[in-house]
Amino acid sequence: MCHRISPLLFDELQQALDELHATGHARMPQRPADVRVPDAYPGTQVPLFVPDQAGELQVRTLSWGFDAPPTARAKLVFNTRIETALPQLRTGRGLWAHALAEGRCLVPVRCFWESWTREPPRRGAQVRFTMPGRRVFLLAGICENDRFSVMTTEPNASVSPTHSRMPLVLAPGESATWLGPNFAQLTDRSAISLASEPELPQEAQPSLL
Repeated sequence: MCHRISPLLFDELQQALDELHATGHARMPQRPADVRVPDAYPGTQVPLFVPDQAGELQVRTLSWGFDAPPTARAKLVFNTRIETALPQLRTGRGLWAHALAEGRCLVPVRCFWESWTREPPRRGAQVRFTMPGRRVFLLAGICENDRFSVMTTEPNASVSPTHSRMPLVLAPGESATWLGPNFAQLTDRSAISLASEPELPQEAQPSLL
């Protein structure tokens, strides 16, 4: 369950879009070393790429998480299982039906984290995932009004040793597929390679004394 990401700044995304329009390539600007951007968690505001009515990408800042149904224990639903959303799309009923049909969006990140739930158990530990060779990559998302959710799927070989789910990470060139009519073909993420770095809680760090 993805509940922590390293987002980009609104201005960074806007600069990338401006360059896309000027050159045909959406190159992310180099971030100065002294600029620190807080990690994003459910309930926080995150800049995204969202298509407008004409299908042109725009930058919007949305809140991470949909209001949960009254019967749910949690207040926010911030991840969307694609295996659940696709049947809802076919029937036109359910929490995700409209957002998946009309609100697919792109969540640019520098990395994401998963809690360590596999064996051996490491309470409080998280694993940081990045895409080798890419300073920024995209997660598939869905949005409605001022809210968004990160799409998740079965973990691939990079994530499965850590967690039973993973965000639907898009490879370079797949953003148009996610925003287009054949997005369901992206469910299988086995071809995506990610680098992982465990982050143990402070009390679990080995002592140097």
